Amino acid sequence: MYLHGTSKINANGHLEIGGCDVADLANQYGTPLYIVDEALVRQRASEYIEAFKASGLKFQVAYASKAFSVMAMCAIAEQEGLSLDVVSDGELYTAMQAGFPAERIHFHGNNKTPEEINMALEAGIGCFVVDNFMELQLLNALAGDKGKKVNILLRITPGVEAHTHDYISTGQQDSKFGFDLGNGAAKQAIQEALALPNLIVLGVHSHIGSQIFEVEGFRMAVDKVADFAVAIRNELGLTFKVINLGGGFGIRYVEGDTPLPISEYVAAITGAIITNFTNAEFPLPEIWVEPGRSMVGDAGTTLYTVGTSKHIPGVRKYIAVDGGMTDNPRPALYQSKYEAILANRANDAIEETVSVAGKCCESGDMLIWDLELPKAENGDLLAVFCTGAYNYAMASNYNRIRRPAVVFVKDGQADLAVKRESLDNIVCNDVIPARLQKSPLAK
Repeated sequence: MYLHGTSKINANGHLEIGGCDVADLANQYGTPLYIVDEALVRQRASEYIEAFKASGLKFQVAYASKAFSVMAMCAIAEQEGLSLDVVSDGELYTAMQAGFPAERIHFHGNNKTPEEINMALEAGIGCFVVDNFMELQLLNALAGDKGKKVNILLRITPGVEAHTHDYISTGQQDSKFGFDLGNGAAKQAIQEALALPNLIVLGVHSHIGSQIFEVEGFRMAVDKVADFAVAIRNELGLTFKVINLGGGFGIRYVEGDTPLPISEYVAAITGAIITNFTNAEFPLPEIWVEPGRSMVGDAGTTLYTVGTSKHIPGVRKYIAVDGGMTDNPRPALYQSKYEAILANRANDAIEETVSVAGKCCESGDMLIWDLELPKAENGDLLAVFCTGAYNYAMASNYNRIRRPAVVFVKDGQADLAVKRESLDNIVCNDVIPARLQKSPLAK
């Protein structure tokens, strides 16, 4: 079995994370339970910071909070010297409530509402990543109403798309995000932004994909962005101070996934920046990136309790757990694959192949197909690895199931970061209209 971060099998044959026996965590906090390996999160943050320092370039590493946004994670990001990328008023509010410095917050999104923009302006965030022409005008007007000038990056689609082992140079015009480089929209956006009195154009932002295991796509993106930067300088007189290359750095979910060390991704990006901009006699820009999944993905483990089972002779055996697509919708949405073990019997011999079903009233609520395990019994603990990104963040109350608790573990200490939802939480926003409070059939 492949164990991430501080995970190990202890003398009791139990999975241990951050020095904490997960059986003890289950007894204390219940299941399903999200467990976050704090040391691994901090290690990933340090790897990014140190890799960029080695390049000699100015930089910001902004944690993409959409991957996992809770106040405790914002606190760690602040302590590790990261900036923060938010995409909604909820993520911004979470960051502000955690005391995150507003000047290190970047606000993304393709449809920011006036309310969200005003909230961000009042908070004094460091930068807006502008996604479309309407937003340019709206942001300028709202900033003017408050007597403010705001820093912006313009999100562009550079004509490079990369996912896992594949990358492709393409027009990439069919995207809900950003200004297209190929059809002239990006240049037009720069022109319009320069004419607006309350916007300060720092540079551009691009994002080429997710779960990327290669560096060539990043190099191709840098080539295109650098060419655009030179053209804008020559034609419009604007010198970009910042280039944001987004995120997309891959992690290992299952055997066969081959992500590169963070230092290799960063070296490829910074090397391409230095080469392109030096050759163009262009001042070296400050580089921003936005890792999310690679910061927290493999630091998360979800712990379940095994319940019922069903054996269909000649077909398969199902085991069901006390969670499912409500705490991890990614298998249902993306056919995502995971590895798992029986956390309370980690040294037991493999005896059977099972498929792990969730408890939701949906045939598609399957977490893992064809998992090799010891013979699982009712009450066993199943630990599913690499659930730190886009699991809690995408969790729902489908079937009115309560969202799990989140604990951070480090050096033998477990700290509650998010309480398990209660049944009262489930109905706390419900209202029965007055006309429905008495049945019309009542006498």
